[in-house]
Amino acid sequence: MDALMAALVAAALAQVGDRTAWLAAILSDRYRKPRLVILAAALALLLAGSLAVAGGIAVAPLLTPNARQLMLAVALILQGGGALLPVKAPDPLRGWRTGAIATTMLGLFILAFGDGMQFIVAALALRSAVPMLAAVGATIGSLVVIVPAAMMGEAAWRRWPLARLRTGIGLIFVLLGVILGLSGARLI
Repeated sequence: MDALMAALVAAALAQVGDRTAWLAAILSDRYRKPRLVILAAALALLLAGSLAVAGGIAVAPLLTPNARQLMLAVALILQGGGALLPVKAPDPLRGWRTGAIATTMLGLFILAFGDGMQFIVAALALRSAVPMLAAVGATIGSLVVIVPAAMMGEAAWRRWPLARLRTGIGLIFVLLGVILGLSGARLI
């Protein structure tokens, strides 16, 4: 259960002001089918999270418990550092003629693939007895942010103080990462 809750909270925080929710809002406006966009987003994020879990499972036997903790610390610091940078607008995928489901699934999967949250999911999975719970938690946590973004649409979503929220969340990730890193290196 620890991987589920940790991934859920981390993903919910990481998605605030991120391009994934922004793209979901854009696509929801374009297709006027927010529920379909949300379903496609859930499938894309679960797939990306599952790939991260597979990576975590593959690496887990090679790492000591302290190395696993250091990997999570690095993932949190990288996510936090990325959150401190300005967000570039996502490509609105206007040229894509694949329909609401395929465009949303592919577009969000591409954004999620290699994202900092995928690294956090892999790090949580390699520490868990039930690694897949990390992907499930990350998907649910991401949807906590993506659902309102898709339901509100881009204009309403962008009125929120996302940059300030993102900065605060970034600092929290960096602080947690530093504390975990120092603990994993046995310095505290």
